[in-house]
Parts: sequence; C-alpha cells; structure tokens
Amino acid sequence: MIVAEVKKRNSIPSIPVVAITCACIISLIAFGPRSAMGFFQLPMLQDTGWDRTTFAFAMALQNLCWGLGQPFFGAIADRYGTWRVLTVGAVLYISGLVTMAFAATPLWLYVGGGVLVGLGVAACSFGVILAALARLVSAEKRSFVFGLGTAAGSAGMFLYAPISKGLIDSLGWSDSLLVLSSIMLIIPVLAIALRGNTASSKIASAELEQSFAEALREAFAHKGYWLLTSGFFVCGFQVAFITAHFPAYISDLGLEVRWAVIAISLIGFFNIIGSLASGIIGQHYSKPKFLALIYIGRTIAITVFLLTPATPTTIVVFSVVIGILWLSTVAPTNGLVAVMFGTRYLGMLGGIVFFSHQLGSFLGVWLGGVLYDRTGSYDVVWWIGVALGIFAAVVHWPIKEEAVERIPVALPSESG
Repeated sequence: MIVAEVKKRNSIPSIPVVAITCACIISLIAFGPRSAMGFFQLPMLQDTGWDRTTFAFAMALQNLCWGLGQPFFGAIADRYGTWRVLTVGAVLYISGLVTMAFAATPLWLYVGGGVLVGLGVAACSFGVILAALARLVSAEKRSFVFGLGTAAGSAGMFLYAPISKGLIDSLGWSDSLLVLSSIMLIIPVLAIALRGNTASSKIASAELEQSFAEALREAFAHKGYWLLTSGFFVCGFQVAFITAHFPAYISDLGLEVRWAVIAISLIGFFNIIGSLASGIIGQHYSKPKFLALIYIGRTIAITVFLLTPATPTTIVVFSVVIGILWLSTVAPTNGLVAVMFGTRYLGMLGGIVFFSHQLGSFLGVWLGGVLYDRTGSYDVVWWIGVALGIFAAVVHWPIKEEAVERIPVALPSESG
C-alpha cells in the first residue's frame, strides 16, 4: 500500500519552478525593448531628419526578420537545445540595439533596428520560450504555463514603456538604446536553467518519432493548421501597428506625451491579466472558439475607439480593453499546435505559425508609415485592422481542437 502510494506520487510530474521563473524573466527582458520602439520614433526622426516611412520600414523589417528567424531558431532549439539559441539571440539583440544607437544612415537603422534586433527577438522570445516550457510540464498544465510565459512578456511591455521614456528624457534616444542593450547580458545566464532539447525531455521523447520533413508534411496537410496560421497574421497586423505607431498617433491627436506612456503601460499591464486569464481559459474551454471571440472583441474595441472623440479617457479605456486582448491569442494558438502535433517539433511548427503573425506585423507597421506620409492620417490602417479582425474570427471558428490522425505503421507478421 505504501509502495503504491509512493509510486503514485513519483508519477505525478512536478513543476520546475526555477526553470519556469528563468524563462519568464527572459521573456520579459526580450519583449521589453522591442515593445518600446514606438517611443524612439519621434526623437530619432527629429535628430536625423528622416521621415516616418524610414522608421516604419526599419520596424517592419524587424518584425519580418523576427518571423523569418522564428521557425529556424525554434527548429535549432528543438534539435540542439534552448540555451544555445537564447545565447545567440542575446548576442544578436545586443548587436542590433548598439548598431541602431549609432546609425548614421537609414541603411544602418535597417541593419541594426531591423535585421539584427528582429533576429535577436526571434531567438529569445515566445516561440523558443514556450516550446521549452511545453517540454517541462504535462499537457494538463501546458496552457497555464503558456499563459504565464506570455504574461511575463507582457510585463516587459508594461515596465519598459516608462523606463524607456524616462531614459530618453534623461539620456537621449541613442544612449538609452545602449542601456537597454546592456540588460540583455542577463539572458545567457538565466538560459542555463533551460538547457536541453527534445531528446532530453521525457514528455517530448514519449511522443511519436518523426523527422523534420515528416512533421512538416503532416502540418502542411492539416486544414486546421492553415486556418490557424492565416488567422495569426491578423494578430500581428493589429498589435505591431499599435506598438510602432500608437505613441505618434496620440501625439498627433494633440494630447500630451505622457498619455502615450500611460497608454502603452496600461496595454502592458492589462496584457499580463489577459495572458494569464487566456492560459486558464484555454485549459478548460475550446481554444478555437476562444480565439474567435478575442478577435471579435478587438474589432469592436477598435471600431468604438475610432468612432468616439479622442480624449485622455477614451485613450485609457481603449488601452485597458485592447491590453486584455493583446497577447491573449498566444497561449491558445501555441496550445492548439501542441494539441494537434505534440511538442516534439513545437518550436518549428509554432514558429511557422508565428511567421504568418510577423508577415502581418511587417505589413501593419510599414503601411502605417507609408499611408501616414501619403494621407497625413493613420485612419486607413486602423480600418484595415477592423476588417482583418472579422476575417480572423471567421477562420478560427471551424478549427477542431484534436490531435492529428496518424496511421500506425503495420508490423510484419511472424509468419512473414
């Protein structure tokens, strides 16, 4: 009896608190600077004389490189270990911020703030972190842990908004980027707790043996995977546009700069709540239906915001609502990939879905700058985001939350 009870207790997977804590701190540090890029736009353009299209293209390129790098860094982490990828990502991130700080021409802004920072974020943020967390806990705890990791990134957005604005006011935008780059040195140290790969994970190693090519063929033949991928494009378009252009948009409305800081901070703070709630809700209710409702909520929030006269009150209310819905899509989206295909190649397959997100991010940020310079307003891009929100709700609704059907390999008979 006692032996049976001991075996039962030993069979219950424990929660690796240290590893999860380190992963959350890395997520916070990695997501913070790129979420505060909007505060650097106006002071940088004022000093350099560049237009908003130039800055927007750099940030759009950052999002594109983030998306392009995500599947590759995810696959490398799956195969060779998370610690190596996070260390490389920190080096790329630091190099990008430093290059951006000393950029004398738009080309160097594109290289530093665009390519290098984008690849650095790709190697240090959600795709790699959530895949590592998935290999640490059982399926019953996975959605909650995904929400926890996403909430940590949201905390970075909340903390880095006032920090970045304060640094810019006291040190200038260039030196502020150098300070932010120095914080990245912590990542390789924290990443030691996440060393290991798919082969070293008891959870992932218990799943079906597959090659990279087999995993890709299986995913690309799955209708739900394509619907999920197309829907996540919309998330990227909406949040990246707001991240890059909302501070400037608030300034254009004639409101004080402090309201931009308050807005981004509120989005980040309520994003924490939304991400945690998303992880819990996704553990108990339909993830596809939940995602559809999130996009419907965003569509309503943006529409009401655009049709209401802009005041500090409407800025605050919109920031709270959109903050709750901000990254609440991440946990259920990654959770669905894990449900469909398991965790063995979650870094790679989740990275491909995220690439679609970053294509949307590229388009949202770039169109924001281009259409502003041509029309003097962000209104067209806001309304495109509304239309895309309706599209996302429609494509998520029919997705089935179930594992892909796999045909078992027939074993040769003994009489054979």
